[in-house]
Amino acid sequence: MTSERSIPVLSNIRCRSASVAPQILASGVLCLALCGEALTAPRLSEETVSYWLDGEFSVSTLSKKEQAAELAWFHQAAAPFRGMTIYVVSETIDTHWYEANILSKAFEDVTGIRVVHEITGEDDLVRKLLSQIETGINIYDAFISDSDLIGAHYRSGAVVALSDYIQQDGAAVTLPTLDLQDFIGLNFTTAPDGKVYQLPDQQFANLYWYRYDWFNRKDLRERFKRLYGYELGVPVNWSAYEDIAEFFTVHVKELDGHPVWGHMDYGKTDPSLGWRISDAWLSMAGMGDRGIPNGVPVDDWGIRVEGCRPAGASVKRGGALDSPAANYAIHKFVDWFKYAPPQAANLTFTEAGGWVGTGQIAQQIFWYTAFVAQATQPGLPIVNADGTPKWRIAPSPVGAYWEEGMKSGYQDAGSWTLLKNTPADRRRAAWLYAQFTVSKTVSLKKTLVGLTPIRLSDINSSVMSEKAPMLGGLVEFYRSNARNYWTPTGSNVPNYAKLSPLWWKYISLALEGARPVDEVMQDLARAMDRGLDAVGREEPGVCSPRLNPESSREFWLKAPGAPKPERNEHPPGKTLSYEESIKVWN
Repeated sequence: MTSERSIPVLSNIRCRSASVAPQILASGVLCLALCGEALTAPRLSEETVSYWLDGEFSVSTLSKKEQAAELAWFHQAAAPFRGMTIYVVSETIDTHWYEANILSKAFEDVTGIRVVHEITGEDDLVRKLLSQIETGINIYDAFISDSDLIGAHYRSGAVVALSDYIQQDGAAVTLPTLDLQDFIGLNFTTAPDGKVYQLPDQQFANLYWYRYDWFNRKDLRERFKRLYGYELGVPVNWSAYEDIAEFFTVHVKELDGHPVWGHMDYGKTDPSLGWRISDAWLSMAGMGDRGIPNGVPVDDWGIRVEGCRPAGASVKRGGALDSPAANYAIHKFVDWFKYAPPQAANLTFTEAGGWVGTGQIAQQIFWYTAFVAQATQPGLPIVNADGTPKWRIAPSPVGAYWEEGMKSGYQDAGSWTLLKNTPADRRRAAWLYAQFTVSKTVSLKKTLVGLTPIRLSDINSSVMSEKAPMLGGLVEFYRSNARNYWTPTGSNVPNYAKLSPLWWKYISLALEGARPVDEVMQDLARAMDRGLDAVGREEPGVCSPRLNPESSREFWLKAPGAPKPERNEHPPGKTLSYEESIKVWN
């Protein structure tokens, strides 16, 4: 399969001057550069091209000829690194398994570079990234880590700024058709200094998930309206979500001979419990300030920033992590477990992900679309015989403190990250693999497998239009402006790896009932302040943390914006039809 023969498409590729830096071109425009010594490398075999393009990558936004030209470019650009083995690591989701099992093999066939693509838990991935930065020992040649780390990356000086790299050291190995502007998550990986530090590889959002078929049953609709006085539908606020949770768990109890629950979550004492809260749960309640992507000056972690310097998380320092809104958010998170299956409190992120597939869950306020692929498998009780889903995803309901102009939810953007302590040749080879996994030749197929889209050209393709009825609203979400209001952790967090463990260690105390919620949040806010102060002392710089002096809570609660004083936390429940709800996205 890797025998070397010439292929006809190569004769159609024109060269550019070697003195001209690679350009990021508009979507659909190919200008493949094969110049000088690269033309002397063995050509890519026709059998290899045919094997991958006629089989695995038969769907693409590129023509077959354009795909072949991209593969030819990778083959030629990889010539100096042929025979090398590179090591990369990413978290455990379907998209990365596809890369590890299929794309790494295709890349090796095309380039002769072997890839060991390791899959591990997100927490372990962050530890490995931090270890390599701190020790300076090159263990991995590239990481696919969340863009949640952008605040640390641009302050640390340890991460390669890709927007510089593709114009300088990485120019010769940057795909001319990379087309950065086609990536929908590029703003998540761009730091306040205006530089792109990471290349989006996959992204998924937290959206509201519910049983569209149950919500449309006449008997359930009439019963809900008799009990609560309004229509059973997509909840707009947390009051309605709570009513619906109670309705299914307490009043309906059983459907079609099976017990049902009106809420689903996970709460095991585990690092993933921290993500459950730091992934915008507090901002959905309305804790932070208006301002996209994360709230200005107080963000979705409750951290106030002055200029580019984090200035504190506690209310006494101008933050909001122990504000009334934050307390309200955690009270609801803990209280709603009474509407979830008994097992929920002992599940992790991964274990809880497939639960909706059992057909016993009516709704989930905060469901990761990374699990859409699992929830569309034929034969599941939540999938119709024709393959269409019995469920829908819709805008997440927001809490009593939320205001127009705030972020509406969380979006994970797993992104390629290169470290400066990786040897230059190994970094170049890894950069080639990174680009291959997001190239237009393979990205549409990867999107269909993992349903974690990254390219606008893929989302707007006719292939995704045909697939949309099978995905319960996923395509509609990504085609709307809403994809800009569901955002990752932002740049206020100066060291994600050091600060993120605080979340699960403190929140578990509230969930287990060991401490009152308000006390836990005060302790968490103080611990976050100490963590910010430590980062500021250990990592000095123009944007390193510098805490505000303590003032009274009253001073900050009376000031405009976050932290916000206590307000009515139980407004009337409000719902919309599915059709009305998704108009919010536009």
